[in-house]
Amino acid sequence: MIVSGSNDKTVRLWRRSTAELLNTLEGHTGAVTAVCVTPKGETIVSGSQDRTVRLWKQSTGELLNVLEGHTSYANAVCVAPDGETVISGSRDIYLWNRTTGELLATLALAKHSVTADEEKEAESVVNTVCVTPDGEMIVSGSNDKIVRLW
Repeated sequence: MIVSGSNDKTVRLWRRSTAELLNTLEGHTGAVTAVCVTPKGETIVSGSQDRTVRLWKQSTGELLNVLEGHTSYANAVCVAPDGETVISGSRDIYLWNRTTGELLATLALAKHSVTADEEKEAESVVNTVCVTPDGEMIVSGSNDKIVRLW
């Protein structure tokens, strides 16, 4: 199965061998900017410009949970190897319990100078996030051209 997110605010599931559309998941109110599937394949995670992360039951398309708290677009999502921790990226990195939807932690990106005289500061935005196979480290990439290890 292949999962895709779209500017039309949907998540789509495709049969890999034939490219047949299997299901369209609707519920986001902004473009879907990131998708991921849990290690066992039972849950689909989507991030959106509506500032939410949504969890969907892969077999039925049922909406399981809406994770709210992002202050900007949810640009990146991944699931830790344990299958229970959802990581999402926006202006910061958020760790969630997949089952309960509880926010477990927030990893804050530092502001950085955008001018030599440091008169202005800009916030970094996370563009991608993943977890190492052993689940011990989160890796993020952001628009400030920095890869961070957490």
